[in-house]
Amino acid sequence: MWTFLGRPECILCLSSTLGVMAFLSNNQLPRLNQSHLTPLWLLTRRVGLKVKDSQFTLEGFPFRIISGAIDYFRVPRQNWRQSLRKMQACGFNTLTTHIPWNLHEPTMGRFQFIENMDLVAFITMASETGLWVILCPGPYIGGDIDLGGLPSWLLKDPKMKLRTTYKGFTKAMNRYFNNLIPRIAQLQYNKGGPIIAVQVENEYGSYYMDKKYMEYVKTALVSRGVDELLMTADDGVSLRKGHLQNVLATVRMKNINKETYEDFKFIQGRSPILMTVYTTNSFDTWGALRQLGDPQMLMKDVREIFNLGFSLNFYMFQGGTNFGLIGGAQSAEGYTPVVTSYDYCALITENGDYTPEYQEFQRFFHSVADFSPLTRPKATLTFAYQPLTLLYYMTLWEVLPYLVKTTKSSRPLSMEQLTVNGRSGQSFGYILYETTIFNGGLLTSRGHIQDRAQVFLDKDYVGLLDRSNKELLLYKDLTKKTQTLRILVENQGRLTSGQDMNKERKGLTGDIYLDKSPLRPFKIYSLEMGNVFIQREFPKYWKTATSPVMGPAFFLSHLKAGDPPQDTFIQVKDWGKGVIAINGRSLGRYWNIGPQETIFVPGSWLHPGVNTIIMFEELKGGVKIHFTSRAHLGH
Repeated sequence: MWTFLGRPECILCLSSTLGVMAFLSNNQLPRLNQSHLTPLWLLTRRVGLKVKDSQFTLEGFPFRIISGAIDYFRVPRQNWRQSLRKMQACGFNTLTTHIPWNLHEPTMGRFQFIENMDLVAFITMASETGLWVILCPGPYIGGDIDLGGLPSWLLKDPKMKLRTTYKGFTKAMNRYFNNLIPRIAQLQYNKGGPIIAVQVENEYGSYYMDKKYMEYVKTALVSRGVDELLMTADDGVSLRKGHLQNVLATVRMKNINKETYEDFKFIQGRSPILMTVYTTNSFDTWGALRQLGDPQMLMKDVREIFNLGFSLNFYMFQGGTNFGLIGGAQSAEGYTPVVTSYDYCALITENGDYTPEYQEFQRFFHSVADFSPLTRPKATLTFAYQPLTLLYYMTLWEVLPYLVKTTKSSRPLSMEQLTVNGRSGQSFGYILYETTIFNGGLLTSRGHIQDRAQVFLDKDYVGLLDRSNKELLLYKDLTKKTQTLRILVENQGRLTSGQDMNKERKGLTGDIYLDKSPLRPFKIYSLEMGNVFIQREFPKYWKTATSPVMGPAFFLSHLKAGDPPQDTFIQVKDWGKGVIAINGRSLGRYWNIGPQETIFVPGSWLHPGVNTIIMFEELKGGVKIHFTSRAHLGH
């Protein structure tokens, strides 16, 4: 998502261009009374969400969609109900949530719909809380996650054309929908559930590689039983390309101009306007300044949207966390990977705490609408545990002999080409390449490093190769006949949008050269750093860290928590770059270039008593692990 720029001009454009399509002023707006239009009250279902002239109706009554976005995969399951209750208490009547294909089918043909991926439980909780649901099943969802939520194993096919009717893509999509859609079809409005609308794909107008594709996705949904109101969502300049006949077009608040609403009128005449993605902010990226919203502009916009009679979806109500390295990257200003926190300056924080903006929204919604809010949940408690001073470490080189997932190849293989994970390849983390060299010289990547590689001769660090630095001079130890060249490559996140997604294979994506000769052969180690990797049995060779240890290395420590354990944040000061896990769950990556300085630790992932922390540090480890009760996400 991008920050909505030029808001005053765009709002003026909304007022002048759509005056005939919307209400004229807040004074002329009747107070919204939708308290009877909730899942808790509407037990008899006859007519779901419909379009009638310039407004939505539900059971024939005028209905304004006041939606907020929470993505269940970014919030610990134990916190779902509290977050949904906070949304309803604020004044929202609808939840929008996105379904990530890559997390539900992490390996080909093996599906996950349990624990934090229990979508049915999340939607059911929303209904029990009094919220309707707008569902975004993709298959592409964007959302600033790796490959926009598409599985990386799709890129095993060298001819793959993502988001098209290419047979390799549609075959995989149909298998996924066969497993997904029956689960959500039973939760639709006409079957007594809370789902009132379903979004077809996401912002396809800006991608538009195949004019037949959107109709194909629509048919795939409808043929499997999706029969609630269908929507498309695009930015202001892509409405026509992303639109489908007889499907409601909605707009995200980007690139809006007079032509946008001329397109609206041309596409669907006098119809209700839903701002599918209204946001005050944007995601943060490593090495950049923190993106901060403007609360005053935020409320001004929301008032104007209400004055015009529009519906809206606030992105995000709660952003949560890119657990397990799922964050993607953007390429608008060069390759920029997304940080671990997806706080997004949302109305409640990454860990679910209230913000001043939440209070403002709640006051405003209470002033314009009648509804039956739940009692507002108490504020989230956090705790700063005492620093951990007893740390153990083990170098990566000491761990390697115990890794069973190794591959021998005459040429470099990308992560996607590995035969690990049921031949689905590797999605996240690191990949290590080893080869033998007989002489020094100029090591050249020719752009085949994706994304960031540390180079070692035997166990000694030599230098860095990445997208901007593609050459490195190697000096061989003349006392040795041969040396082992090691290249540790990090996948920092695949692009989340744009046609270049089709090129987003990670690791060494082609030959690497020493004095113009391609290196051969390789031994390749998969270092995914996901939950399965972290939960493995490490060798019992831990040593006590009494001074800073150079990476790459694993660190071990133990946190003692009370009963019940409380949320906390790990401060990564004095550490360089790496990944943190607790009790076998990957919390995400950290990096001392900022802006993010803390990593969220959900209290629900801790045990009363002893908890195991494992860190993989690339550069230089600290001698303590510090905690704080507040997030520090940059300035």
